[in-house]
Amino acid sequence: QVQLVESGGDLVQPGGSLRLSCAFSGFTVDYYAIGWFRQAPGKEREGVSCILNSDGSTYYDDSGKGRFAISRDNATNTVYLRMKDLKAEDTAVYYCAGRVAWYCPVGDRDYDFWGQGTQVTVSS
Repeated sequence: QVQLVESGGDLVQPGGSLRLSCAFSGFTVDYYAIGWFRQAPGKEREGVSCILNSDGSTYYDDSGKGRFAISRDNATNTVYLRMKDLKAEDTAVYYCAGRVAWYCPVGDRDYDFWGQGTQVTVSS
């Protein structure tokens, strides 16, 4: 059973930085994708970034390009999302998700496993 646990969400001022963590376990193959999504109040869940375990390839949604960076630590089975220059519109619950795949799925419906989410609030 694949499990994912997010952490690192916090209240941060506009312009600040934050690092989210996604600790995962249970994959029995070495080709899988870990994605970050977010959902703001009253809005649909949207993709933020994705990383492939097979070759480390990464993907970013336009909302995070240049400000967000996804990375992995294979020794600890953890994927990180570093966020900088945070804006009020980045306020959301951030989720990590996983799927056995050789590519980064685009939509949230393409992921099979989900964490419980971590709250990020950007406010002064």
